Amino acid sequence: MRNECMGLINLDKKGAPSVSKLSYARPIASIPIAGRYRVIDFTISNMVNSRMTNVGIYAKEKYRSLTDHLGSGKDWDLSRKTGGLCILSPENTKYHNQYEGRNGDIYTILANIDYIDKSEEEYILIAPSYMICNIDYLEALEYHKKSNNDITVIYKNIDNANKDFKGCLTLNLDGNDRVINIGSNLGTFPRANIFMEMYIMRRKDFVSCIYEIVNLGTYSYFQDFITHEINNIQVGAYEFKGYLKCINSIQSYYEMSKELLEPEVSQELLYSNKRVLTKEKNQAPTIYKENANVKNSFIATGCVIDGVVENSIIFRKVHIGKNTVIKNSVVMQNCTIESDVVLSNVILDKNISISEGKELRGDENYPMVIEKNLSI
Repeated sequence: MRNECMGLINLDKKGAPSVSKLSYARPIASIPIAGRYRVIDFTISNMVNSRMTNVGIYAKEKYRSLTDHLGSGKDWDLSRKTGGLCILSPENTKYHNQYEGRNGDIYTILANIDYIDKSEEEYILIAPSYMICNIDYLEALEYHKKSNNDITVIYKNIDNANKDFKGCLTLNLDGNDRVINIGSNLGTFPRANIFMEMYIMRRKDFVSCIYEIVNLGTYSYFQDFITHEINNIQVGAYEFKGYLKCINSIQSYYEMSKELLEPEVSQELLYSNKRVLTKEKNQAPTIYKENANVKNSFIATGCVIDGVVENSIIFRKVHIGKNTVIKNSVVMQNCTIESDVVLSNVILDKNISISEGKELRGDENYPMVIEKNLSI
């Protein structure tokens, strides 16, 4: 059976968030998360689990770590002769001096429009990398096909918008789940329809929209086209009811890391029948030495632990020395933490060494972040 839908992961979004020290040298898409994954793994896995075999990633900058992680796409079963995984960049194209709005995603898409135009799937789904969820896109696609919408957007209704998802887009809907307008979550009201920045439409219609936008020269971002043309096109909304987190700040990254330690969240995201796929790395099992004491934590493979770890996420190949205490923290791969160290509410990026006797403490709402490749 021919696949009906192709996937497009857009890393060049309007107002794309920056996760402070964790995204200086990498896009949010390749930030390590949940012990062994990268942020983008969730979006790619959702697409693959929804039988999409043609996935494109529009990356604008800082994507070396992303290409290293994704490789040929074989770990996601996307190393294929037809379709498969394709990473696209807008650099040095024939449109570089022809389109004034080249600071937005319209130019990024235009620069590689042939990739979409020559694909065979009838529909296209566009999604960001930083909306973390485990979603069945097949259900959303069926909803779109039955609705006769020009575009179907995906949203989640939440009751804590005054605390979470600040800065994200919101949808105002009528009684028929039609989008009336698109706004921004300023944190004023607790309940809101959070737009997950995911669109479904016919592939040929999407290509036509891009060319129309370019000819008019009116928009730099596809999101702006939807917002301002809402009265001229039929935009419907599909409601997602599962777990959702937007990784758009250090705080949201840290909050999700803590929420992953809740059984119902980890079960939905990581241990359901819809697996999250990632780059396989064969490591030896973790060694728990005589003084190891681990409570309510994720511990990846290849670690050596001789201290206390509580409510924390420890990535691959981390060494934790004797009498060291780590609580409410995230320690990324290849970190070495010597003896008698105390870490509380701390995020350590990759390849960090903490010498004996050091004490690092952050706030429970604003963790201390240590950039990668440092020795303290």
